[in-house]
This record gives sequence, structure tokens and C-alpha cells, in this order.
Amino acid sequence: MSQHPAGGEAAPASGLGSRLSRRRQLYGLGVAAFGAPLVTLVLVPTRESLGLDTVLLLFVLVSVIASAVGGVLPALAASLISFGLANFFFAPPYGSLLVESNNELIDLIIFFAVAVGVGVVTEIGARGRVAVERDRLEAEWLAELGSREHGPDSVDLALADARAIYGMHAAMLTELGVVLAHSGTPLPDDFMIVAPAGEQLQLELSGPERIGEDRGLLGSLALTTGRLWRTQQLAEQARRAEELGRIDELRASLLAAVGHDLRNPLAAITAAATTLRQTDIQLDPEDQMELLETIETHAGRLNDIIGNLLDMSRLQAGALSVHPAPTVLLEVLAGVVRLGEGRVELDIPEDLPMISADAGLLERVLANLVDNANRHLPRGQKVRIAAHASGSGVDIQVIDHGPGVAPERMGEIFAPFQHFGDRSTTGLGLGLAIARGFTEAMGGSLSPSRTPGGGLTMTVTLEMAHAAAADR
Repeated sequence: MSQHPAGGEAAPASGLGSRLSRRRQLYGLGVAAFGAPLVTLVLVPTRESLGLDTVLLLFVLVSVIASAVGGVLPALAASLISFGLANFFFAPPYGSLLVESNNELIDLIIFFAVAVGVGVVTEIGARGRVAVERDRLEAEWLAELGSREHGPDSVDLALADARAIYGMHAAMLTELGVVLAHSGTPLPDDFMIVAPAGEQLQLELSGPERIGEDRGLLGSLALTTGRLWRTQQLAEQARRAEELGRIDELRASLLAAVGHDLRNPLAAITAAATTLRQTDIQLDPEDQMELLETIETHAGRLNDIIGNLLDMSRLQAGALSVHPAPTVLLEVLAGVVRLGEGRVELDIPEDLPMISADAGLLERVLANLVDNANRHLPRGQKVRIAAHASGSGVDIQVIDHGPGVAPERMGEIFAPFQHFGDRSTTGLGLGLAIARGFTEAMGGSLSPSRTPGGGLTMTVTLEMAHAAAADR
């Protein structure tokens, strides 16, 4: 693969180049080849009544048109053809290249000089206008490229643009020989153009060899691509820093919650066990049973806290194992009702279709929702679990008539370590976060709403088993 730096003699020609296209040059030559003979054919019958100066002005017009269409080469061709035709057909003696009058010879020479001059000036003006338009398009394009919303594909888009503008097979951004980003695939015989793109960065284009005048555009494009890469790296570093900040915040919240919520049950277990071990006092059987129940209750609470911590870590690590299968909701609710200690009532129709769920995860979801509702219910009230089919899914509602949550704060209740005014805070505030995580892992959704008459309703929506099977 041959290589050429952007600052040398050869550089790629882009669609924004200042040269007139080959097609326009051919059109200009066509004007020169056919325009002057056509003028001659029209004017020859009346040449006796026309002055040579009038004829020459019309030939100048042909040269101007040829120059405007195709540039200086068609203008020179039109001038030469017009000069010969004017001399042969309109300068006495007719039918000869000799000129019998010095005045007419001077007219012909002046005509040729004026025609060539007009062609050159027209070409210079056209090139200037094209150059200005090119610079405007370059500036607009580079400004648009630099102002694009920075994303993970910003550099790839810039490289794709470079390939399109220069008609190359591949574009790469490299740093000390290491490819950072690329677009397209180079071919073995490609010509390579290299342009500096900032500190230790290079833009490399490979494709057919091209020669032109747009080295400035290539340099600007390379520098813009390099800036986009640096900006993308800074954005990635900022994202990582933000993620580390969230992790630190979560760790601080975890330590604060663990420090409080683990210490209380541990203290209760230690106090009860120490009392049972004392030999200098006599405990009646009722006191012993009460202390043992305290140990059992707080040990269960510790087990729940540790289980929630492990579940949250699995969710955050993406290591949760889910095994959805056709599930009968009432079978799952049997364990939930038992854990609810008589404070749960069911409203489940007998013909409720089976749902697609992981029975173990669904039981944990509903148990966490019931536990959360119990924390807010006045004594003597119960949590109601209702279910009904809805389209191709089943809505399972856990309904309480507690104080509820303000509508503007419902999005916050799923954040870890939130208690929202619990009367009892013997937990880490992970129940709802885990419930939503488990539900979404099963392909469902968990949404809060206000209970008519006051309170909070949590709705778990899962697909019916036959609908899930059809989707597969």
C-alpha cells in the first residue's frame, strides 16, 4: 500500500474542489465547436450588409459562453475557431486567410486578444466563485461535524463522512500505529493518505490515488476527528467517574444501613442469649420461651437482610438466574400467605390463567410487597392480593389502605435504602428495589398507583403462559 502525506504535492480531490468538472469542460468545447460555425452559417448570407466589428462581437459572445460553461480551454478553442471563421468568411478577400485591409487585420487581432482575455477573466471569476462556495460548504460541514451531539459513534460517523467525501475505501484514526476507530475495509493496492489529527493522532485514508487542491479540508477534517475522539474519551472518563460516584454513594448508604439494621437484631439476639446463659437468676418457662422467640425472630430478620443484600448484588451484577415456566398463582401465594402471618386476604378468580414466571422469584416479589404494605398498615387491617387477566397478561395487585405515597414521589420508592416514613425500619429498604428487579428479570413490570380511598397499590404484570410460549 503506497503512502503519501497530506502536506505533499498530491492530495485527494473532493467533491468540494475548485476545478470545473470534466463534463462541464466537454460542454464548453461543444459550445466552441458548434457555436462559432452556427453563427457563421447564420451570418454569411448577410455579410455584405454587416460590418466586421458586428460579426466579431457575436463571436466574442460565443467565446464568453464557452468560457462560462467550460472554463479557459473551451474559451481558447472558441477564440481560435471564431478567429479563423471570421477571417475566412467575413474579412475580404472572402474564402482566404489573407486580409486586404490593415484595419480589418487589427480588428481581428484585437478580437482574438479580447476573446482570450474574456475567457481567462471568466475562468478566474468562475474559479473564485467556486472556491468561495467550496470554502462556505467546507465551513458549514466542519461546523456541523463539530457541533454534533457527542455519542459513542461520533468518530465512526466522521470517518464515514471522510470516506464519502474523498471516495476512499477505508478511513482510520490511529495513535502511534494503533487503530482507535475505523470505517470501511482497505484493499491491497490502495493508496494511503495520512494527515495529523492532533497530538499523536493520525487520520489515514486508503483508496484510489487522487490529486487535487483540498489539502486544507483534509487537515481540518483530521483535526476535527481527533477532537471528537478526545471529547469521546473525556465523556467516557466522566461517565466512569459518575458511575464510581454512584457506587461510592451506594456503598456509603449500604454501610450506614448495615451499621444500623444489622446492629439492632444482633444486639437483641446477644441480650437474649446472655440472659439465658446467666446462672445467678431463675427464669420461668414463659420467660425462657419469650427470649428464645426473640432470638428466633431477630435471627430471621438477619437472614432476610442478608438475603436482600445478596439478591441486590446479583441484580446489580446481572448474575440473576431466571427460569420462567407456566405457573399457577395460587400455588405461589400459599407461601406468601404463610409469611404474612394472617394479615393477607386473597381475591383470586378460580379461572385465572397460568402465568409465565419463575415461581421462586415471584414468591419473593409478592412477599416483599406484602412485607412493605404491612409496615404501613394500622393494626387490624389486612393486605389484599387481587388478580385478573388483562389482554395477554395478568395483573397481580398488592393493595393496602395505609398512608400511601405522594404521586410526585412514586418514582423514588424503588431506590435502594429508602424507608419513606416506615414506623419500623428494621430493614435495609431494599424490598421494593428487589421486587422490581426480579419482576423485570421475568419479563414483567411493577408499577405503583394510589389505592381508591387512600393507600398504595403495587401492580405486578406478567405474561400469560400461552402468550409467552407463542412469542417464543
